[in-house]
Amino acid sequence: MDGTFENRWDRLIRPGMVHGSLYSDEEIFREEVEKIWFRTWVYIGHESEVPDINDFVTKTLGPMPVLMVRDRHGEIQLLLNRCPHRGNAVCVQEKGNRARFTCPYHSWTFANSGELINYAFPEGYQGVDKSKLGLGKVTRVERYRGFVFGSMAAEGPTLKEHLGGAIRTIDQLCNNSPTGEVEISAGFLRHRTRANWKFILENECDGYHPAFVHSSIFSVSDSAIGDLYGDKALAVTRAFGNGHTEVDPRPEFRNCDVPMSWFGTTAARLPEYTRQMIETYGDTRAREIMIDGTPHVMIFPNLFIAEIQIFVIQPVSAGESIQHCTAIQFKGAPDINRRLRQQTMGSVGPAGFLLADDTEMYERNQRGLEIREPEYLFLKRGEHRERRDEDGYLIGHSTDDLPSREIWKHYRAIMEAEV
Repeated sequence: MDGTFENRWDRLIRPGMVHGSLYSDEEIFREEVEKIWFRTWVYIGHESEVPDINDFVTKTLGPMPVLMVRDRHGEIQLLLNRCPHRGNAVCVQEKGNRARFTCPYHSWTFANSGELINYAFPEGYQGVDKSKLGLGKVTRVERYRGFVFGSMAAEGPTLKEHLGGAIRTIDQLCNNSPTGEVEISAGFLRHRTRANWKFILENECDGYHPAFVHSSIFSVSDSAIGDLYGDKALAVTRAFGNGHTEVDPRPEFRNCDVPMSWFGTTAARLPEYTRQMIETYGDTRAREIMIDGTPHVMIFPNLFIAEIQIFVIQPVSAGESIQHCTAIQFKGAPDINRRLRQQTMGSVGPAGFLLADDTEMYERNQRGLEIREPEYLFLKRGEHRERRDEDGYLIGHSTDDLPSREIWKHYRAIMEAEV
């Protein structure tokens, strides 16, 4: 590693400060695609989105289109949606059920496991080895509790190594289901924003903004969520390493000691769900789970589990991103699922306030970077009160900049690494 490269990152990322060009420079964005999106584990989708043989959905790995398929053998495949002949997309449908894909340009046909089956007018391909002309595939595919991740790197950490301590939050989410499983079946909303993907990444566990940015929706809905992000809140931020961060409100909910208060309701108003949880986990454990609720975690670089919904970040360019959002559904729990869908529509749907508030802030941030001074963004809130929890993870107050600082620490390590 030469000195010029080292000095570059010393200049761009300083302790508690990051240079504005990191959010707007197209050259840096292209480097991120290669070193982050094409080297680390990236969340692609959930196995419940392709429940049956030959089901498929179109997804993305960073800016790259991917087909997530349950092939004819029942295996999950992540196929690159590009014909090896002339580069056309072999599938333009968002989802469906199909045993094979035919490129619309020259009619090359592929099995849904990726192999080239045939091409039109085959006499023109005498001597060609079809086995070498199949669809590209995401190099490594792993799943954890139904969540499907892909990596274009042939070697590197396993998915569990990548997730590290953040794996607890996925378990926490699934344990809120009486069957131990979640489903992604409510359909996605897509929100395009004229802002860099890292503004979204940082915002998801930024507990400093909700009391101000979302004050209108908290007021209209008579929500107590804003109290989790006040200066007297018991909630904490946590860094799990590898860029994964969370806002952990469990101290607040445990202090309240009322099952389902995390969802703004009571167990009595969800009698069937409560019965199922007790039947599955027993009285004591069910009560603990229903007090703690679901997590608020950002799994680097693109999966945000936001209590009742998930967001998937798709980078488009240095100044544009798409958020794919859907309600979480607990398998076999129709009464709470209906409310999960309703609350998701109310908060992040087309007429919802929550995501509209955030998107306005992202875009204002992006426009603000056109102003050249000050060059650096200041991320030092709460440095003096960082501490380690009982598991050794760094934690801070729910309003502190700890998540952003830890994200940038991991970001720099990846961007400096030799490829």
